Amino acid sequence: MKVMIQSINFDATEKLEEYIIKKTKKVEKFFDEIRIVDIYLKVVKPETVTNKQAEIKVTAPNVDFFASKTCDSFEEAVDLALEAIEKQVIKYKEKVSKK
Repeated sequence: MKVMIQSINFDATEKLEEYIIKKTKKVEKFFDEIRIVDIYLKVVKPETVTNKQAEIKVTAPNVDFFASKTCDSFEEAVDLALEAIEKQVIKYKEKVSKK
């Protein structure tokens, strides 16, 4: 699984990138065919408290999963987006197993 992190208009810290990679690896236990995880981090304008956005796109054979969350911190946004991805993966696996 390849994890690509893009921080738009700012530089993400090493600590933040390590946190994201650690959390992203957990998605792999739900679906081992995941090939690429693209993560886009950006600060949304106007400058409000809840302005950190994380968009996550997970690519697997024949299917893509996507989630976008905006929160107080990038860590929280990534956590919530990954939870949404996990739900999508579980739902997709249930759908495929019924066929």
